Amino acid sequence: MDDLEPTLLLIPLVAVLAPLAARGLGRWVRIPIVVFELMLGILIGPSLLGWAVPGPYIAALAEFGLAMLFFVAGTEIAFDSFRGRVGRRAGLGWLLSLGLGVALGWTLDPGEAAIVIGIALSSTALGALLPILRDNGDLRTPFGRSIGAIGAVGEFGPLIAISIFLGGRDPGLSTVILALFALLAALAIWLAFRLPRGAMHRFVDATLHTSGQFAIRVIFLILAALVAVSIVLDLDILLGAFTAGIVWQLIMRDAAESAREAVESKVEAVAFGLLIPVFFVYTGVTFDLQALLAEPILLLGVPAIALALLLVRGLPASLAAPADADRRERVAVGFFGATGLPIIVAVMGIGVDEGVLTSGQAAMFIGAGMLTVLLFPLIGMAVRGQRVRRSAEPVEDDLL
Repeated sequence: MDDLEPTLLLIPLVAVLAPLAARGLGRWVRIPIVVFELMLGILIGPSLLGWAVPGPYIAALAEFGLAMLFFVAGTEIAFDSFRGRVGRRAGLGWLLSLGLGVALGWTLDPGEAAIVIGIALSSTALGALLPILRDNGDLRTPFGRSIGAIGAVGEFGPLIAISIFLGGRDPGLSTVILALFALLAALAIWLAFRLPRGAMHRFVDATLHTSGQFAIRVIFLILAALVAVSIVLDLDILLGAFTAGIVWQLIMRDAAESAREAVESKVEAVAFGLLIPVFFVYTGVTFDLQALLAEPILLLGVPAIALALLLVRGLPASLAAPADADRRERVAVGFFGATGLPIIVAVMGIGVDEGVLTSGQAAMFIGAGMLTVLLFPLIGMAVRGQRVRRSAEPVEDDLL
C-alpha cells in the first residue's frame, strides 16, 4: 500500500492537468484531452519518472473506467443510423476490415497472433471519438451518425470476435455461450420495453436533485448485472458494459427531454470526470515504453501500424460516409473510423496473457493506437474544414 499511495494522488492530479494543458495549447492546436491523459500517464509511470506504479486498486478502478467508456458508447447508439445504407455499409466495412486485418496479421505472424492482430486492426474507438463529436456539435448530424454507426460496429464487432476466437475455448462452444449471453441481453432489452416507464420516469425526476439519485443507482445496477453475466459466462466484460448502455437508452427513450439531459449530464460527470480519465491515465502508466525503445524495429513499427489502421480500417469505414458526402468528408470519415485504442488495449492484453505476443509487440500496437487518437481526429477535422473544440469551449452555433 505504501508504494500505491503516490499513485492514488498522482492520477487525479494528472486528470486535472490534462484539460488545463489542452486549453493552454488550444490557442495553437486543438488536441483531444485523452492524448494528454495518456502522455502524462507515461510521464509519471515506470517508463520515465517512475512516480506512479501499477497496482491492483488503481487497475480495478481503471477497469471500471473502461467499462464506463463502453457503457456511454452504448447509450449514444442511434439505432436509426443502422437502417438502410449507412448501417449496411458500416457492417460491410467492418467485415472487410476484419478480413484484411487477419490477412495482414497472418503475413506477420501466422497462427493465433494473426487473429489478435486482425481484431485490433478492425476496431474503432467510438468512446474516444464521442467527446470530440459532442464538443464540435456533430453528434446528431449525418456525419456524426455515420461515425456513430462505424464506431458502434467497430467496437461491438471486435467484442464478438474476442468472445468467439480469444476465449481459450473451442469456437463452437464460444458461439453457444455467446448465444446464451445474447438471450440474456435480449431478455434485459425486453424488460426495458415492458417496464412501467411512466412511474419510473416520475421517480427519476423526483430524485434528480436529491440524495436518492435513483437514475444513477439504476444505471450502476444494470451495468453491474450485465458485466457480472459476462464474467460468469467468461466473456469480455466490455460486451456486458456496451449492452448495459443500450438497455439504459431504451429505458429512458420516452422520458422528458429535460430529464434525459439531466441524467446524461450526471452520467457524463461520473464517466468523463472520474472513471474514464483513470483508465486513460493508467493506460499511460502501464505502457511499456522501455520494451518499445529496447527494439528499434518495434519503435519504427508504431507509425507503420498506424498507417495499417488507416488502410485496413479507415478505407472500408469510409464506405459508410453520408450519401451526399463530398470527397473531403469521406476522407474525414476514414480518419475517424481508423481511430482506435480501447479495443487495442484490451486485445493486446489478451495476446500477452496467452503468450502469443510479447510485451514489446503489444506496446507497439498500443503506441499506434495512441498515435491514431492523437492525429487522426485532428486530421479528419482539418480535412473537413473544422477544428476540434475544447470541451470547455461554448458551442452556441450548434444550439441555435
